[in-house]
Amino acid sequence: MISRSRMRTCFCSASGQILQGYAAREFAKQGVKPGELAVISKEAVAPYERPALSKGYLFPQNAARLPGFHVCVGSGGERQLPEWYTEKGIELILSTEIVKADLSTKTLTSAAGATFTYEILLIATGSSVIKLTDFGTQGADSNNILYLREIDDADKLVAAIQAKKGGKAVVIGGGYIGLEISAALKINDFDVTMVFPEPWCMPRLFTADIAAFYEAYYTNKGVKILKGTLAVGFDANANGDVTAVKLKDGTVLEADIVVVGVGARPLTTLFKGQVAEEKGGIKTDAFFETSVPGVYAIGDVATFPLKMYNELRRVEHVDHSRKSAEQAVKAIKGKESGESVPEYDYLPYFYSRSFDLGWQFYGDNVGETILFGDSDPASSKPKFGSYWIKDGKVLGAFLEGGSPDENKAIAKVAKTQPPVASIEELKKEGLQFASKI
Repeated sequence: MISRSRMRTCFCSASGQILQGYAAREFAKQGVKPGELAVISKEAVAPYERPALSKGYLFPQNAARLPGFHVCVGSGGERQLPEWYTEKGIELILSTEIVKADLSTKTLTSAAGATFTYEILLIATGSSVIKLTDFGTQGADSNNILYLREIDDADKLVAAIQAKKGGKAVVIGGGYIGLEISAALKINDFDVTMVFPEPWCMPRLFTADIAAFYEAYYTNKGVKILKGTLAVGFDANANGDVTAVKLKDGTVLEADIVVVGVGARPLTTLFKGQVAEEKGGIKTDAFFETSVPGVYAIGDVATFPLKMYNELRRVEHVDHSRKSAEQAVKAIKGKESGESVPEYDYLPYFYSRSFDLGWQFYGDNVGETILFGDSDPASSKPKFGSYWIKDGKVLGAFLEGGSPDENKAIAKVAKTQPPVASIEELKKEGLQFASKI
């Protein structure tokens, strides 16, 4: 068994690549000393911007590749190549899966039997994809039934796209992954069918009106959409390659590639019974410290106090991952210096890009909604939005096709929660309402 010397601060990460990189940047800003910080990752590459995997990485021309999207380029920061960590005195321990964590002895154990001890631990394990094999779906272990979470997954998908060029693809799921992958496969000249059980796409965020635009737009691009049903089995050939998807409604779809995007689970197993949990994640305070002093949880795994809405929430999004990582580091360094750090005051933010589209959402999607602008999917440059109104205030704002200034305006609306005198007047004003705030 290999033993490593005690490290001042250590990351435990399985798929929390963004978290590691942004936290490392904040430590560097705060003046980390050589030997004080180690980053341990299951993946074989330095931290990178995960959103690129479902977008630019899959483009048929000028595809994104490392080192182009190492963090922190996603927020306009410096590209942190492996040498950056060396220069900052940060130990980057890659291809190392942590299989046991003992918080009482401050010890981590890897799959290879190495042990690591620490003084401060940042849990940045992220989430793992939900697989159809988890449910025993017939034939779900066939070749070319693919998922997307890490760069290795993206490489497998790229290889399948190249091998099955011009073939038939079935995308299971109508959320972020489903929409972005369907667009990427269509751009790669595949015959694409999306399948999901919900009544419309992206139901956790989109209203029926918003979803209708995207479904019609995708249909116009040649993507077929089957709603209200799900995959119950797969056929494969003698080589084990998937050939068909069997749906609950009896439909059978030919398939050369199947991409599954039905959600993810926060990776908290290593810490079960050792830290307080709530709402599916590890419970933290406003500085992301857990119930165990000196142990912090950030990103997908953290259930934290969302100050704006005065409640505990767990948020799965890259923006929160970046900001929670920075907040935890500031809190750690603040404790060391005796300086107070403001509580985490996060404005929920989500975005996506596909085809020629790009939307942003800020705030909370609760209450009554209104739709404004040009939501005709046949428009050359559609621009439309929605507001969510509850108790006479605007709590959430969505905008498709907005400029940077317009997106900032709807963010300000969601942050300030302005009162609304008339729903009808708000609908007439549309984006102008945001520009006045």
